[in-house]
Amino acid sequence: MNTQLSYPTAAGGHGILVKVIEDSIAPVTGIRLTTLQLRYPRFVHSEFMTHRCFSRNASSSRAIPIEKMIEQVETEPACPMRWGSNKKGMQAGEDVDNVLVAMRAWRAASLSAVEHARRLQACGLHKQIVNRVLEPFQWINVIVTATDWGNFLRLRNNELADPTIHLLAKYIQTVLETSKPVEREMHLPYISEEERKQFPPAPIPLSIKEDDPKEQERRDKAYEEYSKASSRLFLISAARCARVSYNNHDGSDPDAEKDLALADVLYTSGHWSPFEHQAFPMSAEQVSSHMNKSRNFYGWNQARGMFDHYVEPNRI
Repeated sequence: MNTQLSYPTAAGGHGILVKVIEDSIAPVTGIRLTTLQLRYPRFVHSEFMTHRCFSRNASSSRAIPIEKMIEQVETEPACPMRWGSNKKGMQAGEDVDNVLVAMRAWRAASLSAVEHARRLQACGLHKQIVNRVLEPFQWINVIVTATDWGNFLRLRNNELADPTIHLLAKYIQTVLETSKPVEREMHLPYISEEERKQFPPAPIPLSIKEDDPKEQERRDKAYEEYSKASSRLFLISAARCARVSYNNHDGSDPDAEKDLALADVLYTSGHWSPFEHQAFPMSAEQVSSHMNKSRNFYGWNQARGMFDHYVEPNRI
């Protein structure tokens, strides 16, 4: 099965990239939950953000070192997938005759942005300012999780869409059609198979009241250990989703304890979007009582919903 598609840049690197990170089927409902890692030009990110059924995290200009961002723009600047001619309306016409001239002009603009970024850098400014002038030529890395892709694909895998996001949507649809989801009790992006093997098996559910206090105590302890271990995996997954990568920002292998520390910072500071990618399937009772919906997921309980509850409209 094809779980990754990419459109290379002129420098030979990944341009538009769509990669399956986790693809799950809920045992009871049969509803599919999929997490993808994407890379695409930042200039179409606002269009991708309009789809509210998605849970997303993305690489930030405020986090990437200036030199690293300048190197990316210098070696492989993001650019349009087509060079359509001007005409009335939102859709461009056929490609212009002088495509090479247009490409050179775009390249010159990217190098001009680099020049101005270096001037701002020389002023001693932080990357959250300097990197902004490079954004039109940046690639952005995004992790997205959803049960509902239909509206996005209808609107974006469409000749009327911007050609750049059209290609991204085409790749997403192809990957979703060819990837084979796995039935899972937990949806945990970026958790490796080795890490899953260390997770204890789920205790046998209690269907009747036990007469033996020792047996009851044993099962209570098993459930407690299971809950602690599952919470650990959910937190590690959230930290990696915040980085939009299994690896650390420097490319080194992940450290579970550091991931847990990052997850704690995310949780206590209120940065809860990375907890939207983990989920566990609904039971038959939940499906009937909750109309099969948990926040923006169908058939799956989203991890963020376990602690982020609506209180009142004017809360600060």
